[in-house]
Amino acid sequence: MQVSPKEVRLLGQAIEHWQAEGLVSDKQANALRDSLEVSVFDWKRVAKYAFWLALACIVIAVSAVLADRWLVQLFERLFSASDWVKCVAFVVIAAVFYGLGVRRKYRWPEKRFSNEAMFFLGVIATALAIGFLGEAISSGSDHFSLLLLLAAVLYGLLGLWFPSTLVWVFALLSLGSWFGAETGYLSGWGAYYLGMNVPLRFVFFGLVLILAGSYVFRKWQGRQAFLKPTRAVGLLYLFIALWLMSIFGNYGDVQRWQAAGQLALLHWSVLFALAALASIYHGVRHDDAMTRGFGLTFLFINLYTRFFEFFWDGTHKAIFFGVLAVSFWYLGTRAERIWQMSALPRLACEREKPGPR
Repeated sequence: MQVSPKEVRLLGQAIEHWQAEGLVSDKQANALRDSLEVSVFDWKRVAKYAFWLALACIVIAVSAVLADRWLVQLFERLFSASDWVKCVAFVVIAAVFYGLGVRRKYRWPEKRFSNEAMFFLGVIATALAIGFLGEAISSGSDHFSLLLLLAAVLYGLLGLWFPSTLVWVFALLSLGSWFGAETGYLSGWGAYYLGMNVPLRFVFFGLVLILAGSYVFRKWQGRQAFLKPTRAVGLLYLFIALWLMSIFGNYGDVQRWQAAGQLALLHWSVLFALAALASIYHGVRHDDAMTRGFGLTFLFINLYTRFFEFFWDGTHKAIFFGVLAVSFWYLGTRAERIWQMSALPRLACEREKPGPR
């Protein structure tokens, strides 16, 4: 069985645990270890990145075609039809891509990346169809958030139906875009809505998304695979919003923010740090790599942001970047030591193996 070095370490720890608990004999444990073959070249990752690069190249190719003057004129003639015709055309194109994705998903479920690539092309075609729909029914109003809500509903229903976590992620991103645009519209595109600026609104939006997603998908047995991406997007909304709050606070204009000073924003930095520590605690207690990773990442982002705020102006730049270099070096050495400690059980198992005679 060919596995990556990371998977070898994980499987080695599992085999060692089973051996210690008496679930497998020493002979069976050694046979299991011998059946693992380290794959130096990660073909799974190559496949993933290759499909993303292919999609990027498609976008670049289309852009290059549209940049050519005579082709632009040709497309102008082809697309001189009404917005309703363009909308229907992209609906059909999206349906074709979604159909191909579903067909491939059931015929070749192991080809996950190419299947998701088909869904991604369907997502792009759906976005274009909704855009032309907006142009067709436009009445001069700036209430475009309804189109974002339509996109969120369509992506959500399609993602749950196929099922496709990629389409579901686009549903969550569209939902966040709708929330920001809708609250902006309701506030008359002012700085505040119910006394909250945009980052503060997304703090609560991220919390609601995390809690609602965890409640729904833990109970929905057939869609538990959607729990992880939902929590990831919710945590991303939450921590990015908290980071912006630690920099700008709940201020809606530059003059008030500059007059406030850094000490007036200190409580937001403390709240940001507490949220990161709570995420780390949850990750350690429940062995949740996602919450632990988010917490550690944004805790360091918080610390380095405060370092820039308090020491950028009053510190010589050589000293400033020297301190950064030392801190990053220390962080790297500690991470290396933790990695070595995690690798010790695997190395011990390898040393205990009998050599070839």
